Amino acid sequence: MRQARARWYDRGFVTGGQGKVSAFKLPRVRYRETDDPTADLARYQHIALIVAKAADLAHAPFGALLQKRLKAQGVAIKPGTVFLTEAPDEAGTTLAVGFADATLDTFALLELARKLTRFRPGVARVALLAPGLSGAAHKEALRALVRCLYAQAPLPSRQTGRTVNPPTAVDVYGAGEDDRALRAAAHGNHLARALSVLPENELGPADYVKRVKKLAIDNGWRFRFLDEKRLAALGAGAFLAVTRTRAAGAGIVHLRYTPRKALRPPVTLVGKGICFDTGGVNLKPARHMYGMHEDMQGSAVALGTLLALAQSHAPFRVDCYLAIAENAIGPLSYRPNEVVRAVDGTTIEVVHTDAEGRMVLADTLALAARERPGLIIDYATLTGACVYALGTRMTGAFTNRPELTLRLIEAGRASGERVWPFPLADDYNADLKSDIADIKQCTLDGEADHILAALFLKRFIAHDPTWIHLDLSAGRHKGGLGAIPTDTTGFGVDFTLALLADPAFAW
Repeated sequence: MRQARARWYDRGFVTGGQGKVSAFKLPRVRYRETDDPTADLARYQHIALIVAKAADLAHAPFGALLQKRLKAQGVAIKPGTVFLTEAPDEAGTTLAVGFADATLDTFALLELARKLTRFRPGVARVALLAPGLSGAAHKEALRALVRCLYAQAPLPSRQTGRTVNPPTAVDVYGAGEDDRALRAAAHGNHLARALSVLPENELGPADYVKRVKKLAIDNGWRFRFLDEKRLAALGAGAFLAVTRTRAAGAGIVHLRYTPRKALRPPVTLVGKGICFDTGGVNLKPARHMYGMHEDMQGSAVALGTLLALAQSHAPFRVDCYLAIAENAIGPLSYRPNEVVRAVDGTTIEVVHTDAEGRMVLADTLALAARERPGLIIDYATLTGACVYALGTRMTGAFTNRPELTLRLIEAGRASGERVWPFPLADDYNADLKSDIADIKQCTLDGEADHILAALFLKRFIAHDPTWIHLDLSAGRHKGGLGAIPTDTTGFGVDFTLALLADPAFAW
């Protein structure tokens, strides 16, 4: 099918109920090859600069003033230092200076740039500079500032009277870059976050499917929906065990982007889309149930990645499977000690109903693998064990190709979305041995549950494609993470784009 231009997301995003649309648009960014903004200083209300040392400020607007104030205030200049002050002009222009050198990796550079792009209310015009830097350091500094600027786009909010107006015009000095890839990534990440923060009464399974269908139509993607009736015909008993409480609209969405000319093997993205997770019969306590409207973030990241790849005109087919459901509680809820049969015939002993994510993903991964893609990447807010292991600054990564371990770390380093690989050692499978079924869903002990969950999922991937599983422990981080200023991070979009763009990564 001829691919329609991916234009929908610049036009607006469906954020409210009943298909209401609120405008969303990234700021207009102009790249100016000159490094000297002196002639335009009066137009800016915020100027953000990244430099290596105080002497570099000699090349910056208000440079002498900045050097004088840094010295007067005794600022200790080292990589990561941020200095904020106001220019002596009528507008009270904010001057935000950050110091960086080669010791700062991409993540640290993004953290620095995020602090420099916190705008006071009413700021409309912004200048971004990296005076004194050259070559790759100059390019990366400006890219970090632009990424953080794009991430400022507001998320859906239901606060009465609250309006957020991010900058509308931005000039980037000393660069002539085409930033279509940056904009595509920003659109993808924003979509993932915007969906994730919607309350469950606005994004139940039926609402979610409706929004995804709209997105597919506007972008020219193929859309197919396997509802519960179709899944029953296929024998998807693992998925249907979770949806037994009859939350309207549950099912598996299959989207497909097809390029005009495919130059690489197909890629499949799979996401866990539990719109709310009560824990089921093994009910979560209030502290752990609060925030479970974001348990669908894995599916939102898969969808956002698809959008970014489509807008970047990726030269390979991308299939995207979203396992959309709700883990509710009721008379029909599935229970511990049940045995259910997955779509590939595997029988599963249910141990804990709050391990529903691996249940819906088991059938979804099995169906996705039938298409024989070269690569499958799945995203899920799957286990607390991964959060205990890493905290919320990094995400756990698993793969059936041990030789990719260093490449996964490097993709995390390059993107600023850091991952840490965990083993898939065969001896751990002993913990999933069942006396009454082919495999246990999990254990009650919880020890190494992130590893056991990944081994469980691995069982359902036939034909041995390259498989990468991301347990999104960094899906939510208080105060933001890397380029992202919000607690909800949309982690995974930039990581995946960096991995797939790596010329040394073959699948």
